[in-house]
Amino acid sequence: MAGGGFAAGTSDRAHLYEYRITGYFVFACIVAALGGSLFGYDLGVSGGVTSMDDFLKDFFPKVYRRKQEHLKETDYCKYDNQLLTLFTSSLYFAGLISTFAASYVTRNKGRRASIIVGSISFFLGAVLNAAAVNIAMLIIGRILLGVGIGFGNQAVPLYLSEMAPAKIRGAVNQLFQLTTCLGILVANLINYGTEKIHPWGWRLSLGLATIPAILMFVGGLFLPETPNSLVEQGRIEEGRKVLEKVRGTTKVDAEFADLIDASNAARAIKHPFRNLLQRKNRPQLVIGALGIPAFQQLTGMNSILFYAPVIFQSLGFGSGASLYSSIFTSGALVVATFISMGFVDKFGRRAFFLEAGTEMICCMIALAITLALKFGQGVILAKGIGIFLVIVICLFVLAYGRSWGPLGWLVPSELFPLETRSAGQSMVVCVNLLFTALIAQCFLVSLCHLRYGIFLVFAGLIIIMSSFIFFLLPETKQVPIEEIYLLWQNHWFWKKFVTDEDRDGPNGKAAPQV
Repeated sequence: MAGGGFAAGTSDRAHLYEYRITGYFVFACIVAALGGSLFGYDLGVSGGVTSMDDFLKDFFPKVYRRKQEHLKETDYCKYDNQLLTLFTSSLYFAGLISTFAASYVTRNKGRRASIIVGSISFFLGAVLNAAAVNIAMLIIGRILLGVGIGFGNQAVPLYLSEMAPAKIRGAVNQLFQLTTCLGILVANLINYGTEKIHPWGWRLSLGLATIPAILMFVGGLFLPETPNSLVEQGRIEEGRKVLEKVRGTTKVDAEFADLIDASNAARAIKHPFRNLLQRKNRPQLVIGALGIPAFQQLTGMNSILFYAPVIFQSLGFGSGASLYSSIFTSGALVVATFISMGFVDKFGRRAFFLEAGTEMICCMIALAITLALKFGQGVILAKGIGIFLVIVICLFVLAYGRSWGPLGWLVPSELFPLETRSAGQSMVVCVNLLFTALIAQCFLVSLCHLRYGIFLVFAGLIIIMSSFIFFLLPETKQVPIEEIYLLWQNHWFWKKFVTDEDRDGPNGKAAPQV
């Protein structure tokens, strides 16, 4: 199979893993997953706030005046303002820088410590934004929010993947995406209400970001550390006790032995970022640290989420109707995440990537053709055309929400061995936020100049990323996280990068042939 989609063998310990779902395990995963709500709430709230007249009057009066001039310019250019987009993207530039500090904290102090630090920084940023009286306060607040997201996005996917049993790791890890989507949905509902509160409704939208931050901080105080992290820190007995507690059984010898092996390999690595660049880690670097997080943003999805209110308002829906339309798209995202959670451990990661990718390509082409024929130069769209565009966007969101959205965080968190896991996840977050910031900064100006062509660009990129998945990503479903390295040894392409020493694994375990 060209893509290496077979299920590669695992060690002779994997079938000995035992677990049952306990209340302790459920509590830990739900609290940790709240980190996604920080990311999601900001994704949803920022686009809505930037379309509110009261906000624009206070901070971006030029954009507000241009917004009132419908007929003398192309509708695509109505919100083209680099300072306005800097309000959004400054958060992501801050996040990508802070994630390297988060890597140190996550590896040396634990996943739980990064989650708590992230919640504190996000809380401070939300307070500053709500109280802002000038652009400087807005930007500083956004930077603090970015630090919070940098720490949270670095630690939460790792936490969930390490706590989850292999057979349900896909569904558990996607709690992060679920809370992200719920955050987006709640933010859109709040924007729909606060848009009617003049002149301070936007302050309420930004200030309510303190609520998920408080919940994440308080919950984080009671979170257990992951067994993987405890063992990595040398707290062996404590790590075994936590493993027994989250698995609901004392029969954890096989899984704990794999944790010890992985920890021994991890302690031998003094410079995890440098180790990540070694030839033996090329698959994880190319797929997990660079390819998937970059491609996740290049689908064009976050551009639609950032500016869904702006897009719909430019399409002639009106300010209130645009926020209402955004609620439909974020609701579709939540539904799609539940679909992915229910079936990703059954059908696998590759199937969702490839099937949904095909749908996304068709939606982008339909969107581009419709806008090319029916939109521009101040013309108000017919109601039927507007409804069709909303349906196409919702279909795109459904496809993205069960593929690149959740799997863009799940798959990278599975791929890295323990010795480079915190460094690898930092690279994932850094690349993800870098491309998020670039898309946020460039989308509106690209929409202005390329017009409908921007959606054809995204369609072409989705074709490229689907080919990337088909040829280079092996299937990871139900493979224990400390045995993922065995997949590369039997992959048609990546086996070329694994040396004879690496073929025996970190503890002399040879991979079975398939």
